[in-house]
Amino acid sequence: MNLFYSYSSLLGRRMVKCEWNLNQYICPSLSPLKTNSRNIKVFANSSEPNGASISVAGADGSWSSYLSRESPISGSMEQVMVEYVFGRKKATEVAHYVWKQVVQKGDAVVDATCGNGYDTLALLRMVADSTGRGRVYGMDVQKIALESTSSLLDQFASPDEKELVELFVMCHSQIEDIVPNDVAVRLVAFNLGYLPGGDKKLITRSETTVLALEAAKRILAPGGLISIVTYVGHPGGREEFEKIEGFASGLPVESWNCCKLQLLNRPLAPILIFLFKR
Repeated sequence: MNLFYSYSSLLGRRMVKCEWNLNQYICPSLSPLKTNSRNIKVFANSSEPNGASISVAGADGSWSSYLSRESPISGSMEQVMVEYVFGRKKATEVAHYVWKQVVQKGDAVVDATCGNGYDTLALLRMVADSTGRGRVYGMDVQKIALESTSSLLDQFASPDEKELVELFVMCHSQIEDIVPNDVAVRLVAFNLGYLPGGDKKLITRSETTVLALEAAKRILAPGGLISIVTYVGHPGGREEFEKIEGFASGLPVESWNCCKLQLLNRPLAPILIFLFKR
């Protein structure tokens, strides 16, 4: 089923495009839901005094509420998506909430581009529990990035929680070298581009990023997610995004659901891409 969602906000004057290639939605239980083959258009109505309501138009002209009983996105996740449409949430915040729909306590996850450690810390909070089974495998090609990540964990994670994190100064294309063969990975997260506050000439490259995605595809367990935040505002960023888009578009629909979330009137804004493995 090919869906095209077009959200518009008169209040925020933002246009968001979300292209989906789906037969089921990402949901907390990771179980398939009933779907049909309607072509669907979704509109955010900003006339609501206390927020936004979203309506769905089917191919037959009928309308229904976007958040139906079958919708796997509810509560805080729904609110975050609406706030992103209205310009009150960043792409990375949306990514974190999507992760929460997939990642469970005790899971193994990979932060393939640690940067300053904020994604690493968010993932740690999702997998850590009293059993100590959760693992966060973090990597970055720059040593300074892992030093920043380790410093952040020292501030906001307990010693026991920090024991669940393993950091590697390595290129993200080497994911398979840091995850044990018997570990089922629930999520692989990429936040591409350059290190915030670092040397902007040191960027992720399309060649190694595609290799990293191929590796992530191999280690990801069924029901897992590859999450990508990609940036097009720096030299090489647009090419990297196009390579990622080509990779995602080529994944078989029988075993992958792939979507893209993009602001239409902000061409240099980050783009969210989610690859869900059935």
